[in-house]
Amino acid sequence: MSPASTGASDVMGAVTTASASEPDSRMAPGGPGYRRMSLALFLAGVATFALLYSTQALLPLISGEFGVAASEASWTVAAATGGLALFVLPMSALSERFGRRTVMTASLAVAVSVGLLVPFAPSLGVLVVLRALQGAALAGLPASATAYLAEEVRPKALVTAIGLFVAGNSVGGMSGRVITGWVAQVWGWRVAVGVIGVIAVACAVAFRLLLPEPRHFAAGSLRPRVLARTVRDHLADPLLRRLYAIGALFMTVFGGVYTVIGYRLTEAPFSLPQGIVGSIFLVYLVGTVSASTAGRLVGRLGRRGALYLAGGTTAGGLLLTLAGSVVPVLLGLVLITAGFFAGHAVASSAVGKTATTGRAQASALYQSAYYIGSSAGSTVGATAFHSGGWAGTVAVGLLAVLGVVTITVLGSRAARVATRQPVTAH
Repeated sequence: MSPASTGASDVMGAVTTASASEPDSRMAPGGPGYRRMSLALFLAGVATFALLYSTQALLPLISGEFGVAASEASWTVAAATGGLALFVLPMSALSERFGRRTVMTASLAVAVSVGLLVPFAPSLGVLVVLRALQGAALAGLPASATAYLAEEVRPKALVTAIGLFVAGNSVGGMSGRVITGWVAQVWGWRVAVGVIGVIAVACAVAFRLLLPEPRHFAAGSLRPRVLARTVRDHLADPLLRRLYAIGALFMTVFGGVYTVIGYRLTEAPFSLPQGIVGSIFLVYLVGTVSASTAGRLVGRLGRRGALYLAGGTTAGGLLLTLAGSVVPVLLGLVLITAGFFAGHAVASSAVGKTATTGRAQASALYQSAYYIGSSAGSTVGATAFHSGGWAGTVAVGLLAVLGVVTITVLGSRAARVATRQPVTAH
């Protein structure tokens, strides 16, 4: 463990000792409210990813209607993830003051409202603006959800609970792309994104009805100075910095691959129809499994071992997609998806465990880095595809995986150095 995580463990140990005589009223598997909470946040994850990436599988059709290249159409994805990255920290501050459930509910309400306007965008510019607004609205979900879980769920169940939320992300991403692919093949991309908007409305209503009232939330301050100090403290933590970078790099791979894969599969030698290309995203089911089992993976291999495995799996998948036939490409996408979602669940849950104060801000910084990686992956991956073909996109992904491995190695070395240092008595 790094010095930062050791300090976090000391605090958690003190809290546990102080409350040893009192029953833990936080939720746990099988306990009251846990199923409702899990289903509510699962549906929130579905709505978030379905809306956020609703145009990704439709980029070839959007390029055709507006007469633009892949690098320009990719901004309909990058604008949404970029808006989320920019606003996730301010929205997390609002959740510290007004409550996690309140902010998540308001965020979903605004995002689904904008989602119902997206099908009527008259130009690419208006579409990009609407997508940016949608991403900014969705910023209230990821960090607030992670903070809610860290406060309301017992520590031993935290990785599993966050894994279920991430699994909802994978289901939303998958269903959004599959549904839009088949609907767009018959009725066009506008009807397809409209259908996603209606599905997101249903998820938002169910989320609000199911999510239990928070019992362990304590309102914080909205003062900019307090917020700035909390952010500065988190950024000064070397473990948190490494986790933020790992999240960004994993998402760079994922964003680049899934932004460009539609172009590759609709072009020669594959020339697949839009509905079949949309169905390719069924491999997200693999992400659902890998995210929900991340807790067991960490239990067997440790956090760094799990990250090495996730990175190696992702890299192997990238190399497989270079093949010229559909079967190895599909297998490669399966490995990329499994590696990405496992790595993301491990890194994001580690953030929740490491930060003992200002959890919403700690999670917000992770989500900001994560979605900056998505925006970078979408634009850089599309640009690389335009200039060097699919091999260019794969090269970008492999460099990002190399970054994950390098950061994890440096973290291991820092942990070994820390364990050799004598403990100074105070």
